[in-house]
Amino acid sequence: MKLLLAVDGSDHSYDAVRSLKHMAHADELHLVHVLDVPIPSYPLMMPEAAQELYETVERNMRDDGTRLLDRTMSLLPLNVGPVTKHLLVGSPADQIVALAEELNVDLILLGARGLGPIKERLVGSVSHRVLTFAPGAKLILPGPMKALHHILLPLQGTYDAEQALSFLQRKPFRELPTITLFTVLPYTRPPWPVDAASAEHMELHSLHRAHDFLDETAAKLNLLGYHTRVTTMLGTPVDGIIQEATALNADLILMGTRGRRGVTRLVLGSVSHALLHQGSYPLMIFS
Repeated sequence: MKLLLAVDGSDHSYDAVRSLKHMAHADELHLVHVLDVPIPSYPLMMPEAAQELYETVERNMRDDGTRLLDRTMSLLPLNVGPVTKHLLVGSPADQIVALAEELNVDLILLGARGLGPIKERLVGSVSHRVLTFAPGAKLILPGPMKALHHILLPLQGTYDAEQALSFLQRKPFRELPTITLFTVLPYTRPPWPVDAASAEHMELHSLHRAHDFLDETAAKLNLLGYHTRVTTMLGTPVDGIIQEATALNADLILMGTRGRRGVTRLVLGSVSHALLHQGSYPLMIFS
């Protein structure tokens, strides 16, 4: 796999560096740091002076960025794969997305800076924008990944299952974890009048069908060497996923984007974005 690791010197970005010890050996590892150089905005400053100040700031930031990349190289786990360093200038999210597209990477790793839901909805964050616009899979770390023994894999249908199987058959993890396949079904009642017993019977029937679907997917993962568990529940997707992750003490939540891309996902939102805002678990998104 081709991996792209984005670092900015924050604690969360070092969490992303340390998470590499749980990933399979990379065919290529691209290490990137983006310089977000501020543009001088003093109204009375001459354009020549403003340009000179900008170049001085950029030069100093390049020196710091080079040292950061060198330090990150020294922290990489052994046998991570061949490494290429990239020092870029511009908007961090835009540069990461562009580099990921240019290199056709399979997985982007980065830390979540934790701006909080209000500020992030107003101005966006690097992790949010990369999740929205970047190709391939993304691993976003809101904190350290201390182990990778148990993965929670929420699935909502055949499309999710096929995408998950396609991703997991590539064996992206250094050691095969136990995967809990999980489906949350909403509380639904038919539009026609029905008594409580009949409604409960319908819900149980839906849960049994969902369980059978997960069993079929689990069997395919078992053939790939993964250990699996299967569970279903009634509830809302985000609350249900967080509840199950807590009960499982999951090391990672792995899920698909369910086909939403770009502006559609940005406007309508998605479960994966909600988990990024509300959850505290490492989140890996495949598409």
